[in-house]
Amino acid sequence: MEFSGYCKINLGLDVVGKREDGYHNLRMVMQTLQLRDVLDIDAQVADETIINMTCSVDKLSCGEDNLCVKAARLILDENNVNATVNIHLLKHIPIAAGLAGGSADAAAVLIGINELLELKMTMEELMALGVKIGADVPYCIMKGTALAEGIGDELTPLRAMVNYPILLAKPSEGISTAEVYGNLELDRIKHPNIDGLVKALDNDDIIGIATNMGNVLETVTIPRLPVVRDIKRIMMDNKALGAMMSGSGPSVFGIFSNEHQASKALSSLKRAGICETALITYVYNP
Repeated sequence: MEFSGYCKINLGLDVVGKREDGYHNLRMVMQTLQLRDVLDIDAQVADETIINMTCSVDKLSCGEDNLCVKAARLILDENNVNATVNIHLLKHIPIAAGLAGGSADAAAVLIGINELLELKMTMEELMALGVKIGADVPYCIMKGTALAEGIGDELTPLRAMVNYPILLAKPSEGISTAEVYGNLELDRIKHPNIDGLVKALDNDDIIGIATNMGNVLETVTIPRLPVVRDIKRIMMDNKALGAMMSGSGPSVFGIFSNEHQASKALSSLKRAGICETALITYVYNP
């Protein structure tokens, strides 16, 4: 059967402290987009567990380090089931982009194997399992519009975001999440207004949403990758209501009032030649 892994953006990302275990406590507003990876999954009970994975992108490992393989093995172990699992991943979400592509794919595998093998795990049980793979996986299982706290796994559903065109752009340069968080200076950041963002969502106020967007990780990523600032500027020059980096980067998203303006901004980005990937998508709320 075919399953989908939907990408996400952070409409707001605040870091409110560092934990003793080395993780950071976050306060974020997350939003799923229609851009998705497609996973063709076959799973059948067997005498021993064999997990095979292929991918449309050669540079992506399909071994035991892949989050899809980890997810398959985890849910089988959790349910004391042996199975032959075949996964083919058709990749559309850019890799290492701050869009949770790997987490979305792992979430799709958990959902898929649960359905195919009739394991009868609830969404809450799948989410509790997913956090063992990565902090974004529970959200990628739930999807929609949500306030995420803790390490990102404490989720509160919010009013669904109004559906406007979203322009996504990823430069060819990259940066590791560990490098970004490792260089964040908590005592020098300006915290975004997450409460104002939640209120704007509750009122279907797209201007309020755009005005209150903020991502403290830009303070680390932009000095190291100035192209992120350049992409934001091109979007804003082309009448984006708001433009911001997603996650730890390097992807940038812009919210536009209509697809015509988003298309003009897309053309400007292509002329600038600074993006590896640039496309228009829309909000996804299940």
